[in-house]
Order: sequence, then C-alpha cells, then structure tokens
Amino acid sequence: MTAAKLNIDELEAGYPLFCKALRILILKGNSLKDIERTVCWGHLETLNRCLPGRYKAPTYLMALIKRDIDKPNHY
Repeated sequence: MTAAKLNIDELEAGYPLFCKALRILILKGNSLKDIERTVCWGHLETLNRCLPGRYKAPTYLMALIKRDIDKPNHY
C-alpha cells in the first residue's frame, strides 16, 4: 500500500486532527515507540520540519498533552 502524499496546506488543515489522534494514543497508554510509528506523528514531524515557527515538535506536543492529562485545569 502506498502512503497518501499530502501537500503542506492539507497537513496544516489536518493539524487539529493529528493533535487529537496523538492525545487519544497517549490516553490509551501507547508507548512512545508505538506512537512514533503512526501517521499522525509523521505528519506532525513534517509540519514542524517545514514550519518550525508555527508548529512545535511532536515530542513537545506530547509533553504538553501528558501534562494536561496529569494536571487538568480546574477553573
């Protein structure tokens, strides 16, 4: 099977979905190694590599998501 080739505009449009997928993978307890092999991780890496000023590295996003899960804000 061949991977779909997305242009940068399509990747940017899918960013919220990729972040949501990453959050679900973390909540399910997947290991970092397993998460790094997913399509969403690859797309997040591509966005960070192409537009580092706009998109953070997936490892940074993962740390933010884990922090949010561990200590949710209670406003």
